[in-house]
Amino acid sequence: MAKTTKTTTEFVCSECGASSMRWLGRCPSCGKYNTMVEEIVKPAETVKSTGAHYFKRAQKLTEVTFETYQRTPSGISEFDTVLGGGIVTGSLILIGGDPGIGKSTLLTQIASHLSKQSKVLYFSAEESCSQVKLRAERLKLKPDELYIVNETCVDNLESELDGVKFCVIDSIQAVYTDDLSSSAGSVGQVRECASKLMRLAKSRGITFFIVGHVTKEGALAGPKVLEHIMDTVLYFEGENQENFRILRAVKNRFGNVQEVGVFEMTGEGIIPVTDYSGVFLSESRGDEAGSVVTPSQTGARCMNVEIQTLISKTSFGMPRRMPLGVDYNKLVLLIAVLEKRCGLNLSSSDVYVNAMGGIKLGEPACDLAVCTALASAYFSKPVDKYVAVFGEVGLTGEVRAVSYCEKRVAECVKMGFKKVLVPAKNMKSVAKYADKISIVPILYVNTMIKTLFKN
Repeated sequence: MAKTTKTTTEFVCSECGASSMRWLGRCPSCGKYNTMVEEIVKPAETVKSTGAHYFKRAQKLTEVTFETYQRTPSGISEFDTVLGGGIVTGSLILIGGDPGIGKSTLLTQIASHLSKQSKVLYFSAEESCSQVKLRAERLKLKPDELYIVNETCVDNLESELDGVKFCVIDSIQAVYTDDLSSSAGSVGQVRECASKLMRLAKSRGITFFIVGHVTKEGALAGPKVLEHIMDTVLYFEGENQENFRILRAVKNRFGNVQEVGVFEMTGEGIIPVTDYSGVFLSESRGDEAGSVVTPSQTGARCMNVEIQTLISKTSFGMPRRMPLGVDYNKLVLLIAVLEKRCGLNLSSSDVYVNAMGGIKLGEPACDLAVCTALASAYFSKPVDKYVAVFGEVGLTGEVRAVSYCEKRVAECVKMGFKKVLVPAKNMKSVAKYADKISIVPILYVNTMIKTLFKN
């Protein structure tokens, strides 16, 4: 008679590692509250003395053969761009976002396209089969080999994966495993279910699309190990009241983590947006003071983004600095440079900065554009709508050289801009565009103010 191995669980403190056979509200070792997490304890398997233990020997890195990853198009060009060129076979892709942002809609469209050439399983733990079918009919989708199952226990998934190449898990916080007694969505359940999906993906070559919930702070709910296990982590961002959505890669083992995809939510589903001028640029730019356009490099593409600022007299003792899409510390630094090096008095004014379209500008090349928008609002002089600005600003007021300068100027030429302000140290690389666009070298922030506002 075969001997069965019993699986037991224990509760381990996530702070100090102390263990207990039952759950405790407070860890007896470190005194922290609500840190006891249920984990599976499996007895060590005995190894026969006569059996040999085989493992791969170490080899030189130069002798390792390069493995080419097979990529499959998802049917949505922007989604493929964010992934780095397509879906990699046997990978785990986690998509997080606010409720109602369109995660299930996007994955339903992708699953429908993939089902035309492969067997796809939609593992729905939150919606019934009829609800998913209703969404597919609303999107006018006609999937061929798309199978759906309404189940919450991940242990029953393996029996449904015969011949499946792609699988959608909606969502990881709604499924559970019988190995743990805790409820679905707990730290232990999320970690253990994700580990089981990883083993299935790597052993059977199945690509998993996993929907993840987010917390009130906007981070993915569950343990951090959830993101470590995944090959790709994507965030679906946007406001429910707006039609445009932004898909951002924060982790990608097969591509660039700086890639951004832009989508539009319509009555027929989510469609990719290739013309970004209507998303990141306003039609009234150049009419009012406080706005300027900057070419921002995100991943492999360059997009012109409008930065808008507003300066108003403060009603409180401490002036407010409210950036959206721009780092708060960077904004405070640039305000200090404008006050010290350029003589702009902003110490008694509230400053508001917004990057249009909900995009986040994290690269230093946008520094000069923020300073330009602030100076435009301070002097109440608008910047011409056909003028673009980019460059990194140092604490001395110097405008430093930036990367991808040639690509940024080429994007400005493509979009019909007439003048572009660039760092003086980048002039040599963009000299070939001098006959197509007016290129103004900027060495200090003061030079930008004299060029645009004191002529």
